[in-house]
Amino acid sequence: MTLLQVKDLSVTLITAQGPQEVISNINFSMDAGDKLGIVGESGCGKSISALAMMSLLPPDSQTSGKIILEDQDILSLNSTQICSIRGNRIGMIFQEPMTALNPVKKIGAQVSESIDLHMNLNRKQTLERVTELMDKVGLAVSRFPLNLYPHQLSGGQRQRVMIAMAIACNPKILIADEPTTALDVTVQEQILDLIRDLADSSGMALIMISHDLGVIAQTTQNVMVMYTGNIVEMGRTVDVFQNMLHPYTYGLFSAIPHAGSSAQKKRKRLSCIPGQVPELHLRPQGCNFADRCSKVSHKCKAIEPAATKISDQHQVWCYHPLTQEDKK
Repeated sequence: MTLLQVKDLSVTLITAQGPQEVISNINFSMDAGDKLGIVGESGCGKSISALAMMSLLPPDSQTSGKIILEDQDILSLNSTQICSIRGNRIGMIFQEPMTALNPVKKIGAQVSESIDLHMNLNRKQTLERVTELMDKVGLAVSRFPLNLYPHQLSGGQRQRVMIAMAIACNPKILIADEPTTALDVTVQEQILDLIRDLADSSGMALIMISHDLGVIAQTTQNVMVMYTGNIVEMGRTVDVFQNMLHPYTYGLFSAIPHAGSSAQKKRKRLSCIPGQVPELHLRPQGCNFADRCSKVSHKCKAIEPAATKISDQHQVWCYHPLTQEDKK
């Protein structure tokens, strides 16, 4: 049975320019154990999509479509029903642990909070569960007592506390929103290995949100590329990485520096995508990427493109998908 189905998800937020649609008709599905990557520049709607799944959007936001977790549409539930899902069946690792963690609560109390809410355990069992979780994320209580406060830990250690909180109730879906932001390279690798191992060992579905394509390559089976609240390309990670068809996807990959290139090759400046992500109220009528695209046509500026099916597991939303000649 399908674990998660997102159907025609759209989100409208109130801004200084009035109501603006920030997510438009997002569709995807996941089975247990699936690993999905969501990539794109900052401001493209990655985190908003995750917050919609957690029902953590601002009260004045407007959401349409469906987010079906097994047999329940999350968007149709009341606050009590949502609270029984959030932190229990869906866990989330937030982007910045220093702001996500409560600075005046001890880490043990923060890890045990969702356990107290969702699991029928006594005090001794809760302590055993917290101790088990801390050991699982590499923070054995013999070295990191549960009475420590977040400011007494390093950035990587705080992120591990966040992971322990997210997996405390054995969720069916784990959302990781930029889990390696502001961490050094060595710690990033450790955190990614930890998340991947936890997902593999427990059978959780994983949604990895990142602008780092290397992170997505290491952790996911499928990838969804977003731009201005729309999906522009989606498919198996290996297919998309080997055959980038949308000019935006290709632009993201072209901007990555490549270490260890041949000494015979001349050094070239990194490619960059011209322009910038448009403001919500200044988005063009047709394809939102039209003003930054080298292959733009009149049709691109007039009508938003529909999905073009490349294969059973690869789609692109573009009138002029890239050819091998374009990539030379």
